[in-house]
Amino acid sequence: MEKKERKPVYYSKYLQLNKILEAQEPESVKEGIVANDEMLFIIIHQTYELWFKQILHELEIVRAIFKQENIYDNGPDLYNSVHRLKRVIKILEVAVMQMGVLETMTPLDFLDFRDLLRPASGFQSIQFKMIEATLGLNYENRYGKSYYLSQLAPEDLDRVKNSEKEISLLVLINQWLERMPFAKNNDYWQQDATDFFWNKYRNAYSDSLSEVEMKNLEVFDAIFMPRSSESVSKRALSGDASRSALFIMLYRDHPLLQLPYELLNSLLAIDEAMAMWRYRHIHLVQRTIGKRVGTGGSTGADYLSHAADSHYVFKEIAELTSFLLPRNLLPVLPDTLVRDLSYHK
Repeated sequence: MEKKERKPVYYSKYLQLNKILEAQEPESVKEGIVANDEMLFIIIHQTYELWFKQILHELEIVRAIFKQENIYDNGPDLYNSVHRLKRVIKILEVAVMQMGVLETMTPLDFLDFRDLLRPASGFQSIQFKMIEATLGLNYENRYGKSYYLSQLAPEDLDRVKNSEKEISLLVLINQWLERMPFAKNNDYWQQDATDFFWNKYRNAYSDSLSEVEMKNLEVFDAIFMPRSSESVSKRALSGDASRSALFIMLYRDHPLLQLPYELLNSLLAIDEAMAMWRYRHIHLVQRTIGKRVGTGGSTGADYLSHAADSHYVFKEIAELTSFLLPRNLLPVLPDTLVRDLSYHK
């Protein structure tokens, strides 16, 4: 069969540069006001939205992988997920650094056109809210919910609500962790008690605590050894998922747990990068408008600060570091389990 000849691809047409480069329409120009930095302001925020689109693209690929009933740990899916999450981290790092370019605009430069933007606000970035929802920030945990509802156009509000209805990455990660058998499989431990490993680990952890840290043991019991499902019902991660996540952190040096550890670590790095972006934004706002309200009517830096403190998605994974032990105190794994955690069985 003769190969169909493709039309040649031209750089500017492929990138749709005619649309992109003509998409800047400063309000100051429309009003006949000289505000030279409005062009920078527009381009910076358009660039953010393009990066947000790429982040959503990457997260959707990862979410599709984790929607599968089973993920073969020795196959390409886990590696692909980690690879794409690391790309998201790099994009967020660029977004944080990009704030430095915006900071070349002085407060007086911004005042030249700021009032022309009302009531538009970065708060209305639908894609950023969709990123938060895709990761696992649900509506109930959003700071300033009433303000959140009032600032969005109906069609955009529907987009965000539809995004929140989709199963989040946090929920999918919880389900994936629940399926891991290593610390709860009696075939490995050859013990009747299902919690044999965790009883052993609890004793070692208890012995490692100083007197002022003993309260940690109560939290440990509530998370890892709950007497009822109610003990962990308010947590995003179930007891089984928390146990698996801690087990991965403890025994990450074993080949089969290296990628799962990289995955968990990447989720924490995304949370950290999102927080860095928010805090950099806070400092930018404080420097640029001081204590004035935002263009959208929020309390400005104060609102951003409260949102930053409450919008961590994977904080329950981060908190598991409170329960780590040094390698020399870890319970020794059975030979059968060590073999199954190796790529060469």
